[in-house]
Amino acid sequence: TRSLLGVFEEEDATAISNYMNQLYQAMLRIYDAQNELSAATHLTSKLLKEYEKQRFPLGGDDEVMSSTLQQFSKVIDELSSCHAVLSTQLADAMMFPITQFKERDLKEILTLKEVFQIASNDHDAAINRYSRLSKKRENDKVKYEVTEDVYTSRKKQHQTMMHYFCALNTLQYKKKIALLEPLLGYMQAQISFFKMGSENLNEQLEEFLTNIGTSVQNVRREMDNDVETMQQTIEDLEVASDPLYVPDPDPMKFPVNRNLTRKAGYLNARNKTGLVSSTWDRQFYFTQGGNLMSQARGDVAGGLAMDIDNCSVMAVDCEDRRYCFQITSFDGKKSSILQAESKKDHEEWICTINNISKQIYLSENPEEIAARVNQSALEAVTPSPSFQQRHESLRPAAQSRPPTARTSSSGSLGSESTNLAALSLDSLVAPDTPIQFDIISPVCEDQPGQAKAFGQGGRRTNPFGESGGGTKSETEDSILHQLFIVRFLGSMEVKSDDNPDVVYETMRQILAARAIHNIFRMTESHLLVTCDCLKLIDPQTQVTRLTFPLPSVVLYATHQENKRLFGFVLRTSGGRSESNLSSVCYIFESNNEGEKICDSVGLAKQIALHAELDRRASEKQKEIERVKEKQQKELSKQKQIEKDLEEQSRLIAASSRPNQASSEGQFVVLSSSQSEESDLGEEGKKRESEA
Repeated sequence: TRSLLGVFEEEDATAISNYMNQLYQAMLRIYDAQNELSAATHLTSKLLKEYEKQRFPLGGDDEVMSSTLQQFSKVIDELSSCHAVLSTQLADAMMFPITQFKERDLKEILTLKEVFQIASNDHDAAINRYSRLSKKRENDKVKYEVTEDVYTSRKKQHQTMMHYFCALNTLQYKKKIALLEPLLGYMQAQISFFKMGSENLNEQLEEFLTNIGTSVQNVRREMDNDVETMQQTIEDLEVASDPLYVPDPDPMKFPVNRNLTRKAGYLNARNKTGLVSSTWDRQFYFTQGGNLMSQARGDVAGGLAMDIDNCSVMAVDCEDRRYCFQITSFDGKKSSILQAESKKDHEEWICTINNISKQIYLSENPEEIAARVNQSALEAVTPSPSFQQRHESLRPAAQSRPPTARTSSSGSLGSESTNLAALSLDSLVAPDTPIQFDIISPVCEDQPGQAKAFGQGGRRTNPFGESGGGTKSETEDSILHQLFIVRFLGSMEVKSDDNPDVVYETMRQILAARAIHNIFRMTESHLLVTCDCLKLIDPQTQVTRLTFPLPSVVLYATHQENKRLFGFVLRTSGGRSESNLSSVCYIFESNNEGEKICDSVGLAKQIALHAELDRRASEKQKEIERVKEKQQKELSKQKQIEKDLEEQSRLIAASSRPNQASSEGQFVVLSSSQSEESDLGEEGKKRESEA
C-alpha cells in the first residue's frame, strides 16, 4: 500500500502540480497581456482626443489632422471597451477554474499528506511503547494507557489514510476538469470578442480607412521628394564645404576679416583648478552688443561671460597651446584666456573684440566704420613721397633747439611747446626709426649704452637675495610705492622730448604698425613707481625686467581719447642720433589707469625733488656744524696753551726767588720734570707767537 501510495503522491501528484503551475503562469500571461492591451488601447484613445489641445512649435493648427484623429479615437475607444469585456471574461472563465484547482485541490493534497505523515509517526511511536511493556512487572494502569494510546493512534491513522486515499483518487478527475474548463472559457471569450469586433467594423469604417490610406501614400510621396531634394543639397554642401573641414585653413583662400563687430564660434576656455593645474572646456561663444556670451553643450541659452566694453585683448602664450588670447576687463579685475581653433579665428576674434571695445557696434553701420578705422590705421604708417624731404629740411631746426627744463604738469619738458606745435609731426619721429615690440633686458650684450644709462651694466644680482656690501636698496627706502598692471605696446627712438605730441605721435605709429603687421601679443608686467625709478617686474617670477631711473624720465603723457594708453620718454646716452644723448619713447596700455600712472610719476618726481632739496639742506647744515666743531676745538686748544703758559710762568717765578737769596754762589738744581716743563713752556710760546 505504501509503495502504491508513493506512486500516487510522489510521482503523479508532483507531476500534476508542476505542470498545472506552468499552465497557470502561461494563462496568467495571457490575462495580464489582455489587461495591458485594454489599458494601452484606452490610453491611446485618450491621447488622440487630447491632440487638438497640444501646441507643437513646428506644426501649425491642422484641422484635418485633428478631425481624423478624433475619428480614430472613437473607433479605438470602442475597441478598448471590447478588450475590457474580453479581460473580464478571461478572468471569470479561464483564470478562476485553474486558480481554484491550484489554490484549493493541490493544497488539500499537500495538507492531507502532512496529516497522514503525522498520524503514521504517532502510530509507530505508540506501537513502540506497547512493545516495551514488561513481562515480569505488569502494571495494569500503564498497560491500559499504552493500549488506549495504540487504539487512538491506529484509529486516527486509518481515518486519515482513507481521506487521503480518497483525495488522491479524486485528483485524477479534478485534473481533467481543471484542464478543460479554462480552455473552454478562453475560446468562448475570444469568440465573443470577435463577434463584437465584427459588429463594430462596418462598411462606413472601411471607407474611412481607405481614404486615410490614400492620404498616407500622398504624404509619403511628398516626403520622398523632399528627401531627394535634401540629399542633393547635402551633396552640394559637402563639395563646397570640403576646405572648411580643415581645422586651420589656408589664409590665402580664406582671408581674415578685421571689420567684424559680431562673431560666434567654439573656443576652449581655460579654468584654473589649483595653484598650477588647469582644465580647458570647449564652449560656444558669441558676442551680443558689448557682452561676450558663452553657452555650454546642452544649455538652452547663453550666459554672460564678460563685459568687453573698453576691455583689452592680446595674444598670449599659455601652456604650450596655439592660438591663445587673453581678454581683460576695463577695470582689470577679471581676465579670461581662450583658445581658437585656427589662426584665422584667432585673429578675427581679437579684431572683433577690439572693435567692440571701441564701441563701434553702437553706430548705424558698424562694419563700415570698422573698415574706415582699420584703413586709417593702415595709412597712418604709410609714408608720403615727400616725407623724407620734409624730414631732412626740418632736421637742422630740430637739432639746433636748446634743451629746456620740464615745467608742465602734464609731463612736457619745455616752454616752447607753441614753437614745436607749429612744426610737422614728421620732425618728432624719423621715418626710418625701427619699432621694438618686445621687452629686451637692458643688460643685453648688444646694448651696452642702454645698460649704462639704466645703471645696471656692471651690477650682478645675488641669487640668494643678499647684497655684497650689506647696503640697503634705494627702492626699499623709497616713500612712494605704487604698483600698476601694464602691457608693453612698443618703443622707438624720438627726436624731441619736450612736448606731449611726441608721445601722441609715437602711440599712433606703434598702434598702426601693430594693426598692419598683425601683432596682437603684448607682454604684461607690473609697473612699480618709486621716488627713485620706474621698474617693470615680471608678475610671475617677480624678476625686474627693466629699470628706468626717474631723473631720466623727462616726459610722460596719457592719450587724449583712450585713457588706457600712456607713455613716457627716457633720455639715455648713445642711440641712433649723432649726439651723445638720445630719447626713447615707451608706450604701454593699462587697465584704464593711464592718468593715475602719470599722476603717480609726477608725484614721484615731486617727492624726489623735495628729497633732493632736503638732502642739500641737510648737507649744508652738517657742513656748518663741522665748521663750528672745528672752531670749538681750536678755541679749546688755545685755552689749554694759555693755561700751560701761566703754569710755566709761575714755575719760573718760583725758581728765581731762591737764586736771589743765595749770594755766596750757590746753584739751584732743577729736577728733570721741571726741565721738561720749561721746554714745553718754550714750545707753547712759539705756538702762541705763530697763532
